[in-house]
Amino acid sequence: MIKSMTGFCNKRLETKDFVASVEIKSLNSKFLDLSVRVPRSFSSNEQEIRNLVSSMLERGKVSLTVDLQLTDASETRIKYKPELFETYYQELKRLAQLVGASENDLFKIALQSPDVMASEENEELGNFWDQLKLLVEDCIHGCTEFRMAEGKNLQIQLEESIKVILNSKAHIADLDGPRMERMRLKIRGHMEEFIDKEKIDQNRFEQELIYFIEKLDISEEMVRLDSHLKYFIETLQLEDSIGKKLGFISQEIGREINTIGSKANDADIQKLVVLMKDELEKIKEQVLNVL
Repeated sequence: MIKSMTGFCNKRLETKDFVASVEIKSLNSKFLDLSVRVPRSFSSNEQEIRNLVSSMLERGKVSLTVDLQLTDASETRIKYKPELFETYYQELKRLAQLVGASENDLFKIALQSPDVMASEENEELGNFWDQLKLLVEDCIHGCTEFRMAEGKNLQIQLEESIKVILNSKAHIADLDGPRMERMRLKIRGHMEEFIDKEKIDQNRFEQELIYFIEKLDISEEMVRLDSHLKYFIETLQLEDSIGKKLGFISQEIGREINTIGSKANDADIQKLVVLMKDELEKIKEQVLNVL
């Protein structure tokens, strides 16, 4: 069963201590392109989150957002670090005096310098990582289930397009025999038009006929096309990530269809070739979203 790279999930957890939410969005991409947004108090856990996502979602343009708030916001307090503040202030004052700059805003700048202010809420939030990690894992599983549901729809569409190409190939096979006979008669008619019938060298005629028939023969392309189509269907049943593999097979299918179109020299076959190309474009577009 194939999986789509399109996915979405949103999970929410409420406890007596906090309210948490995790949201995951996923689109198609050649590789894993992961964006993670977490509260500052969980910045040390970001790599663990990235490892979870990469092991379970594998590929795609994925964005994951985590939010967590304490239930009782009234308990939130700001904690200052006086020693660090004084260090920043004195250093900024020294630099200002060095260049003769104004010292009016030094207090504000020093207060906003890194790590001078710290919310006790942030420290307390960090204690809830184990529960938050379970919520993240649950959300990733939910996104995976979404991808599997989308994958079922993708597989149905891909199988329908392959069926159209197979049917068109069968019609081409029915037309190919009469086409070759028409080409043989056409070549003979041209020769008799310019050369007296009695003067035609039958051996030479047979050699020329074989030469033109070989240039117009599509039997090998039809065999290879049939093989590629069957391989595509077999690959759809695999459990592994098969998006790239399906893309390569699609290229081979396209190569055989193009060759059949260029060699056929027949209006009815060309119409079927156009139909097959149209379905193949649908396949290529859908395969881009297969994991």
